[in-house]
Amino acid sequence: MTQTSGAARRVLITGTAGFIGFHLARLLLAEGFRVHGFDGMTDYYDVTLKQRRHGMLLQHGNFSATEGMLEDNALFDQMADDFAPDVIVHLAGQAGVRYSLENPRSYIDSNITGTFNVMEAARRLEVQHLLMASTSSVYGANEEMPFVETEKADTQLTIYAATKKAGESMGHSYAHLWNLPTTMFRFFTVYGTWGRPDLALYKFVDAILDERPIDIYNHGEMYRDFTYVDDLVRAIRLLIDTVPERPATRAEIPSWDSLSPVAPYRVVNIGNSDKVRLLDFVDAIEAALGKKAIRNYMEIQKGDVPATWANADLLNNLTGYRPQTDFREGIACFVDWFRDYYSK
Repeated sequence: MTQTSGAARRVLITGTAGFIGFHLARLLLAEGFRVHGFDGMTDYYDVTLKQRRHGMLLQHGNFSATEGMLEDNALFDQMADDFAPDVIVHLAGQAGVRYSLENPRSYIDSNITGTFNVMEAARRLEVQHLLMASTSSVYGANEEMPFVETEKADTQLTIYAATKKAGESMGHSYAHLWNLPTTMFRFFTVYGTWGRPDLALYKFVDAILDERPIDIYNHGEMYRDFTYVDDLVRAIRLLIDTVPERPATRAEIPSWDSLSPVAPYRVVNIGNSDKVRLLDFVDAIEAALGKKAIRNYMEIQKGDVPATWANADLLNNLTGYRPQTDFREGIACFVDWFRDYYSK
């Protein structure tokens, strides 16, 4: 493992108008990095929210941005060549488990073709480190929890999860072929301020304030490892400096490490290591709002899994850090932001 440093480094982040990319860009800018964002500003959800995020970032002198689709290879290459990043953090892509049932082609275009374009740019520019977002959904039908990076993950249940797993496989091949240091991170149910309107917390708070029913799948017997966005981007920031190296022998890889035996490539869970029942999550939202929800209990949706739960030991072993924000505290922060942003 190699640690690198230097506040003047140039970091290209895809998806800076998105929820996680926005928070990561703010953190890196605060630490003195130069950041260039690339975002398609798609209408998957409210574009105004994306524009507000980008507008805030553009107030910083060390931030610049390009609007475009990942699938536009010529535009992405020109932007990458002009900025000449030291590090690329690839967060953009088509998100959402349930939307992948309605529009699967958008996931192929963005998460596979778009990711390939990012990897090609990273290879050509010989960046110091390529970091790419994956998801806990790649664990699919795995039942042994908490999920550990070293276990097999071959039973994805949605096209969203399948495209993310494909990104992991493509990333490994490029790391092996071109000696491109690559870290994949698997996110676990991220929430927080400036969140996406399609996420459960956002939808629940909005509906409860407007006295509309909320849909609670699997009758509330769902369990998620809720990860507060500030914790998540702090973990990414630390992983930027944790550059994987190709091992000389398999024997030198610790049993707890997901480092590839044939490539400078690693997969890392970023989660709170705390399995929270959905009904307890709803109770915490009601407490933060001081208002009860109208609950519409439903069967589990196609492609959904009843539980996710991260083992974050590898992250801690590599960086000395663990996400630790309690979900009640995180929900209260989100509710404060939501009420202020929408004047509710």
